[in-house]
Amino acid sequence: MNQGETKYLEGIASLGAMFTRRVGQTPRAEAYRQFDPATKAWVSYTWEQMGGRIAACGHQLAALQLPRGARVAILLVNSVDAVCIDQASLALGMVPVPMHAIDNPDSIAYIVKDCDASVLVVANLAQWHGIAGVARAMPALKLVLVIDGGVTAPAPALAFGQQPPLADLREWLAAAPGSNAMLRPDVSGDELAAIVYTSGTTGKPKGVMLTHDNVLANVRALMGRVEVRADDVFLSFLPLSHTFERTVGYYLPIASGACVAYARSVALIADDMLAVRPTALVSVPRIYERFHAKLVESMAAAGPVTRYLFAAAQAVGWRQFCRAQRVPLEAGGAAWLDAVKAPLLQALVGQKILDRFGGRLRFAVCGGAPMSQTVAQCFLGAGLPLLQGYGMTETSPVVCANAIADNWPTTVGRALDGVDVRVGDQQELQVRGAIVMQGYWKRPEDTAKAFTEDGWLRTGDQAAIEDGRIRIVGRIKEIIVTSTGEKISPADLELAITADPLFDQCFVVGENKPFVSAFVVLNRGAWAALAAQAGVAADDPASLNAKAARDAALAKIQAATKSFASYAVPRAVRIELTPWSIENLLMTPTLKLKRNNLLAHFQAEIEDVYAKRAVA
Repeated sequence: MNQGETKYLEGIASLGAMFTRRVGQTPRAEAYRQFDPATKAWVSYTWEQMGGRIAACGHQLAALQLPRGARVAILLVNSVDAVCIDQASLALGMVPVPMHAIDNPDSIAYIVKDCDASVLVVANLAQWHGIAGVARAMPALKLVLVIDGGVTAPAPALAFGQQPPLADLREWLAAAPGSNAMLRPDVSGDELAAIVYTSGTTGKPKGVMLTHDNVLANVRALMGRVEVRADDVFLSFLPLSHTFERTVGYYLPIASGACVAYARSVALIADDMLAVRPTALVSVPRIYERFHAKLVESMAAAGPVTRYLFAAAQAVGWRQFCRAQRVPLEAGGAAWLDAVKAPLLQALVGQKILDRFGGRLRFAVCGGAPMSQTVAQCFLGAGLPLLQGYGMTETSPVVCANAIADNWPTTVGRALDGVDVRVGDQQELQVRGAIVMQGYWKRPEDTAKAFTEDGWLRTGDQAAIEDGRIRIVGRIKEIIVTSTGEKISPADLELAITADPLFDQCFVVGENKPFVSAFVVLNRGAWAALAAQAGVAADDPASLNAKAARDAALAKIQAATKSFASYAVPRAVRIELTPWSIENLLMTPTLKLKRNNLLAHFQAEIEDVYAKRAVA
């Protein structure tokens, strides 16, 4: 950590104080940027402008005379409005409860009820009507703020009785005093800075209680691992309801004075990369996998010379990366020859890949799930400064991360400064330090279970620590135990299978079954080629159930998993084209599989797979 960063964070006890100091130090620098659909242009906001908007929000929230620690539930896409509500809440000692903007009404109502939210902020009236229609009492709710107005429209009969007051955010803010002076009761580091509900890959989400001290400890440690500069531009698209984005993509830029540009949507990320040309990126593996799939698809349609250059650039670039990082390297080209080839291949191939990300990336932090080594090697070989890390909501969230000068992509790097790690029973990674949560909201029994007797947080992830670097092996609860007693990590299998461009998504099953089966979503472009190979019509839905198509897909799967033990190689497959998504409740907001939901979704097909094989 450099001296400027150290000085900036001195005496900072709360996230609100950190923002105030940033406004005072660089008032006219660009703080945020977002796209305005009305003008079809990107609009910038300075730190000073943001301070004024936050002050207005703060005055109006203070006028509600809510008790200290009142919860403010925020159901918004990443935006300037979301930042203003969050910062105003923090400045007043209130507790933001961020929620995913496209979560389903029942889940939202559950969180609003569970956290006893006093204020709920929604994007539009229809969103509120959907929540209100769920039969769940929300007695603590005192105000619903609507961003897009329309509050004069008649409200439906609410499932839980009396409707709380509704207010248009713009009108509500217009009534605030003209002064930009923020109301700032003293907020101490041990007060809650957020209740963040876990994504819930299994079961109901739990509210993780994080204090200002927790988050600031993580920000300080991150500034010692990754150099973020005041001239950096982040492109933000992971939801602010996820702690990874909150800490790394929101609070860290405030501490560093960097600008954050809010992407229009995940679907438009490729376009926004070119428009914003970010220097910093915070993402999950799925985004890089999508870019990689497009690359592979374009190479499949390219001529032999282009394909040769692409393969050569990846191989040479990867070897050069390994030599620079002192990563163990399998036998390959001579170092002197690679050094000669590398500049030309980088100009012909590597730079074109970097240009797809805007051409200016200084670092790209990746976490939230394991990344395929095929994808990692492709981008690192092209010169993309990809840094994998590991964390969880309960640790604010980053526990460890690679660094630009110490980057071993088969690991998630070394523990951050001030964070202690160890490997306990069942190879479980356990964590201790200032970043560790206070517990789960209103769940003392779950909180007790989350810690060992001597106070270490149980991550639930299996790990190995080698020369200080942490390698995640698997998830204890997700380990499949077949009826023959063999233990298999589904995540490893799924990563290997989705490395083949035919498969966009994969979910493997086999718990207490005689063998492993794979359920996959096919890439539509690759499916057309596979269907032709199998002699079936790609545009006929019945073809997905054709034996020839399944056999062809299974052959690809078995080729992709040939390095696994024989008992882990899938022996059956079911294929479909409809993606699993957040909207259909099969993926978490950070694009991880919701395994319990997928098991329920495919229950009949799973039974059919094993019944047929039993008969056979």
